[in-house]
Amino acid sequence: MSAVTKTDDSSALDKQWARTFIDSVNNKFSQEVASGDSVGLASNYWPDAELLLDNSDVVKGKDIQASWSAFIQMGVKQMNFTTTDIAGTSSFIIETGNYEIKGGQNKLLDRGKYVVVWEKRMGEWKLYRDIGNTSLPSAK
Repeated sequence: MSAVTKTDDSSALDKQWARTFIDSVNNKFSQEVASGDSVGLASNYWPDAELLLDNSDVVKGKDIQASWSAFIQMGVKQMNFTTTDIAGTSSFIIETGNYEIKGGQNKLLDRGKYVVVWEKRMGEWKLYRDIGNTSLPSAK
């Protein structure tokens, strides 16, 4: 038997476009963290999105804004992202990368890795799942 091949690549992801899009949103996200804009941060997520971070329960939908607000109130001044991989289709993008979080006086607060799933709905891309975890050793 021969393998079935898909000849219609309409669901293929344009990786160059995806890289440009993700870089621009990550820069905007970093600016929103720096300016303490939890409303702006939450606007990057779909209403049914989930935020899955270390040492916490799953944060869903409307609670994402409060989570970002608490994050900023902890003294976070900078959050930077480095995308290491992009895969997906015309409806979903999976982004893998590294992050670094800094507080006042450029003090490193955390660094780690993340996987996010971007979903396209009605022509607009937003975060559907956001998973991040630290690479720093646990405090003893």
